[in-house]
Amino acid sequence: MAINAFAKAASAFWGRLRGVPAAGPPAGIGLALGGGFSRGIAHVGVLRVFEREGVPVQWIAGVSAGSIVAAGYAGGADSRHLEAVARSMKMKDVAGWRLSKLGVMATHKMEEFLRRALPVHTFERMKIPLTVVATDLSTGEPVLFQGNGEIFSPVRASCSYPGLFQPVQHNGRYLVDGAISMEIPAQALRHAGPMPTVSVALPPPLVSPDPSSVFSVVNRCFQIMQRRTEAYWRAHSDLVLTPDVHGVSWDDFGQVTRLIEAGIQAAEKALPNIWALLNGRQLRRAS
Repeated sequence: MAINAFAKAASAFWGRLRGVPAAGPPAGIGLALGGGFSRGIAHVGVLRVFEREGVPVQWIAGVSAGSIVAAGYAGGADSRHLEAVARSMKMKDVAGWRLSKLGVMATHKMEEFLRRALPVHTFERMKIPLTVVATDLSTGEPVLFQGNGEIFSPVRASCSYPGLFQPVQHNGRYLVDGAISMEIPAQALRHAGPMPTVSVALPPPLVSPDPSSVFSVVNRCFQIMQRRTEAYWRAHSDLVLTPDVHGVSWDDFGQVTRLIEAGIQAAEKALPNIWALLNGRQLRRAS
């Protein structure tokens, strides 16, 4: 036993001399934020607990509404700033009616909103590395934005819910909601480095299988798709937080207090498992 301990200490010492870091607990978590439109406000509650408890976030990724919160937090906005943004946000701030063959609303107004709301506007200036995920409408593959470039087109694309919002044209491609190809961006974090991945999922409102409008048809299709792909993103997550956001519709921005509290409760419940991950202990299963 003593020989083994001496060998490990010697290996760590020579590793430091060679510039090779000694193995140890991860520096922080990778945080994957899912979509949910107004329900994405619950992410702010999760981040509030992380701030209060000093949970280090090494990398953050987001899709759809999660991409807005992720971009704000990565740029240095704290949960109080993000809450203020959420309380002031209205549907007209992010979209406007513009009928076309590709959708009934355009998201051009979102750029002006993001410029006001977010402290940093390019990937290279982020204080925490950021990944925003959109979907290539032609190939169906996820498109990962990170490292460099402006954030406005990627976030707009990641939020472009099919049927409602028009696709965003970017570098010759039509891009739509990132949740179509990567409901929770846990896999994106797996390629970012060796860190435990904590995912935050916001279950969509239940939609009747009997359609009453084109949007109910699209919503129902999303539910079916997400149920079939859930096992995939869970397999790439070390821990899953699921704030209780039932009863809040996708466009209800009047439930900020309730949504933030839901995020707080989910994060507080998960703290023992988060610290276990950061101390290098493996959990039996994501929960």
